[in-house]
Amino acid sequence: MTDLIPVTRTVDHGVAKLMPDVDRERAWLLTVDGAPQSYVDLDEPTHLEFEYARRLGHVLDGVGEPGRALDVVHLGGGALTLPRYLAATRPGTRQDVVEADRALLELVVEHLPLPDGAGIALHAADARRWLEKAPEGSADVLVADVFGGSRVPAHLASVEYAREAARVLRGGGIYLANLADAAPFAFLRSQLANFAEVFEELVLIAEPGVLRGRRFGNAVLVAGQLPVDTAFLARRTAADAFPARVEHGAGLREFIGAARPVRDEDAVASPEPPDGAFGIG
Repeated sequence: MTDLIPVTRTVDHGVAKLMPDVDRERAWLLTVDGAPQSYVDLDEPTHLEFEYARRLGHVLDGVGEPGRALDVVHLGGGALTLPRYLAATRPGTRQDVVEADRALLELVVEHLPLPDGAGIALHAADARRWLEKAPEGSADVLVADVFGGSRVPAHLASVEYAREAARVLRGGGIYLANLADAAPFAFLRSQLANFAEVFEELVLIAEPGVLRGRRFGNAVLVAGQLPVDTAFLARRTAADAFPARVEHGAGLREFIGAARPVRDEDAVASPEPPDGAFGIG
């Protein structure tokens, strides 16, 4: 059994800490350079502590028939929260996790080991480069939760990147990403414009206070070539402790406004969050 004492280690891209949750046995918070990255309960992998993770979980629950095994690619590993969730909720799912920080992956699997037979393959690689080499039409779902420190890297913020994501997905596949921004939403609008250029359907999930520009926060982008069940997502997100809005159609087009797709040469990282912007949801 894992010792319930904090673990601190210098990894490739910062200082990582694993801190036990005093209220839940065998539950851990991962931070990198002080920023919360992941929360994992080894005894209850379906428990999603962070608000944005719960919203990603709602989207994953709505893909295809409940419980059906999928082929999933995760860009960004963290403590492998969502891969563990899918292994529990959709047994037999094949998952590839791409994480640039090899030392972070080693820390996580050492102290928070994956269950036997989880079907999760780990790859220490840059997300964009790995995606560009992935076979066409090889994934049902692509989950992007990549942060360099507290910012989405610029090379994952272009329309060329969006095209690579579409190439790797099957026809009915779903792309979902955890993004972060604040008013006037220059970064978030540009990301929506990128994916609107490539995908037929777009959905945005975020707290009303974030969408109204009252504070910096997370937003979940969902993109696909087929209609997304927004009624299902609206029911799920409305029932959360911190309810979110599900924007799509005309309302989302209005939000995007005059934003245009961003090419590789002009792409920028997401904005630096203000101090104290992120915590446990």
